[in-house]
Amino acid sequence: MVSQAFPRSWGAALRRRGLRLAAAFLPMLLALLHATGAWRMPVLERLDQIIYDIRLRATMPRTLDERVVIVDLDERSLQEIGHWPWGRDKLARFTQELLQRQQAAVVGFDVVFSEPDGSSGLTHLQHLAQGALRDAPGYAQALKKLAPELDFDHRFAQVLQGQNVVLGYYFTSDRDGGARGQLPPPIVTSQQLMGQALRTTVWNGHGSNIPVLAQAAPIAGFFNAMSDDDGVVRSLPLLAQYQGQYYESLSLAVFRTLLGLPEVRPSFVPGGTEEWANVQGIELHQDGRSQLVPTDDRLAVLVPYRGPGGQRGGSFAYVSAADVLLGKLPAAQLQDKVVLVGSTAPGLQDLRATPVGGAYPGVETHANLIARFLDGQGPVQPDYAVGYDVAQIAIAGLLLGLLLPWLGAGPALALSASLFAALGGLNLWLYVSHGLVFPLATVLVMVLLAFSLNMSYGYFVESRTKRGLAQLFGTYVPPELVDEMVLEPERYSMQAAMRELTVMFCDIRGFTTLSERMEPVQLQALLNTLFSRLTHVIRQQRGTIDKYMGDCVMAFWGAPVAAPDHAPLAVQAALEMVRAVHAVNAQHQAQGLPAIGVGVGLNTGPMCVGDMGSDVRRSYTVIGDAVNLGSRLEGLCKAYGVEIVASESTCAQAPGFVWLELDRVCVKGKEQAVAIYHPLGAAGQVDGARLQALEHWHRWLAAFRAQHWPLCDELWPSVQSNPAGEKLLAFYAQRLQERRVLPYEPDWDGATHFDTK
Repeated sequence: MVSQAFPRSWGAALRRRGLRLAAAFLPMLLALLHATGAWRMPVLERLDQIIYDIRLRATMPRTLDERVVIVDLDERSLQEIGHWPWGRDKLARFTQELLQRQQAAVVGFDVVFSEPDGSSGLTHLQHLAQGALRDAPGYAQALKKLAPELDFDHRFAQVLQGQNVVLGYYFTSDRDGGARGQLPPPIVTSQQLMGQALRTTVWNGHGSNIPVLAQAAPIAGFFNAMSDDDGVVRSLPLLAQYQGQYYESLSLAVFRTLLGLPEVRPSFVPGGTEEWANVQGIELHQDGRSQLVPTDDRLAVLVPYRGPGGQRGGSFAYVSAADVLLGKLPAAQLQDKVVLVGSTAPGLQDLRATPVGGAYPGVETHANLIARFLDGQGPVQPDYAVGYDVAQIAIAGLLLGLLLPWLGAGPALALSASLFAALGGLNLWLYVSHGLVFPLATVLVMVLLAFSLNMSYGYFVESRTKRGLAQLFGTYVPPELVDEMVLEPERYSMQAAMRELTVMFCDIRGFTTLSERMEPVQLQALLNTLFSRLTHVIRQQRGTIDKYMGDCVMAFWGAPVAAPDHAPLAVQAALEMVRAVHAVNAQHQAQGLPAIGVGVGLNTGPMCVGDMGSDVRRSYTVIGDAVNLGSRLEGLCKAYGVEIVASESTCAQAPGFVWLELDRVCVKGKEQAVAIYHPLGAAGQVDGARLQALEHWHRWLAAFRAQHWPLCDELWPSVQSNPAGEKLLAFYAQRLQERRVLPYEPDWDGATHFDTK
């Protein structure tokens, strides 16, 4: 009787717990699909990135590495020596100082010299010798003697010749595939691979150094970074493919130069195909010995960041380039050190988002990687990481699947929490003790999901659609819009489509001044606080955040949730964002800090919106001519002295605001003139005095475009209270002075042409 009753009770229990059993094993199935690549889930990849960043920051040594020194083209250098690029005569003295007096072991340039130096005037003198001064007595002979001194490129090349100097260059990937300068010889050729290809980044263009410099310093490396899909640089590629050949990175080239240029060979592992070769890294061969540098499947290496970065980060010594050029350093201070020449000046745009800082010097990423090469070890994600992930998912999933359906809430929580802690502890131990980077997010999420499903699988089924939409759009749009999307989820997808939208570009100005008076952590906190305020305004006005680009925010209205009033919403958001910046400036004034400027560009028009990008990085974004025009309009704020510039299409679709017409402009990339406007505020909220001043201004602008100079002079006193400010008046005073001396042009439309972005 007992032997028969037990199977019946066991079967009944299985039937009662059927849904819970399914709920327990479903997360394991999904996790295995993701881990094996059958169904990749971006949210888990992003979570793995977050875990990696936290683990990296928690274990950074935060100590000074004295082997690598960064010579910084900082703001002080640019102020004392002059704007970049410096003349090649100065660079010749600069490099000579590093190599001879300072006795640096290797000098690597994280800059590119893609244009000849014409600052000496030699080219102009040679043209005169062939033209107006061809017959001048003695001119040609004098110029021939003087030419070597004035050929700054040649002087720089002479200093580079035969020295341990590595030049930098970059690869590009665009429609035109443009190529400038001369590339170094490839480090690995297609012939060496015998028809196979390496899984590296592939480029179709480059910007390299002029031939005279490239031939003098034939060892060069590309300094392209490899951003993950969230825009953060966690790894750098060691090799890149261009026209079937493979070229080395700046970090690798500097390290090889330090070692005496060992030969580079890919380290192959079994499992490749006839078309693609599987590699576990690259090997440096020299004098019968080899050194393996492990890489991931893209031939990239994780950057072992030592600290927060920058001059005050404490990871590497920073020396001002001005001090080097002016000979202020004691002799041999850089003896036998690896010297990297780069810039932390924001204007030179070599600041990157990294796990340890949102504005991290690009040159320091290479310094970290060179330090890793010198140590001979660093974090690496091995080629068997996928197998490890599958194994931990299978073991943990089976354990949860077999036990959770039979446990109550308390024991189930204890089991899940214990397993969660054990997996996290093992992962951290492998990272700290052996430098192995294994996936963790998927198995942790599986544990949490298995527990949650078993406790409340009914609720999960009902809310699954909402979480799916939040996964797709939650990082872009406000939560309240996601709630609306859940009502009709079939209407929304990431597929690209043409729609009329309003785009905004908001640029924050003045952080260079603040950076001189604030600690990096304080500056970062200020930037995060300010962006949080601006983001809140955008979301409050139903906008979609596109991306953050340094100190610029890009957003758009009308997608993914359609909004017929997208233009008024964008204008209202722009006005509120300006007020938010003014509120921050009021706090700065009380603290004795300089003010922050803001420039906002708005444009309405047809745009392509959807999930776009490359196989390396994708995002929900907008593209098209209308988007480009919005970016150009933001750049015009400085020229007209206003904080918001909107196009005529935005103005036409937002009649509920009071608009001041600024000008008609032809921006770079567009031949047709566009009227631009500045919003003074919502209709009914602008006082009578400003409305009267606005009327005077528009009368004067009409007289200016009609080339009625006497009327312009007569009306000029009445526009002195122009609501847009004094800079607009100064701008038009200059234009009036230039135009009035020209003859009358019947076809002139009064447009201003801007040739720069």
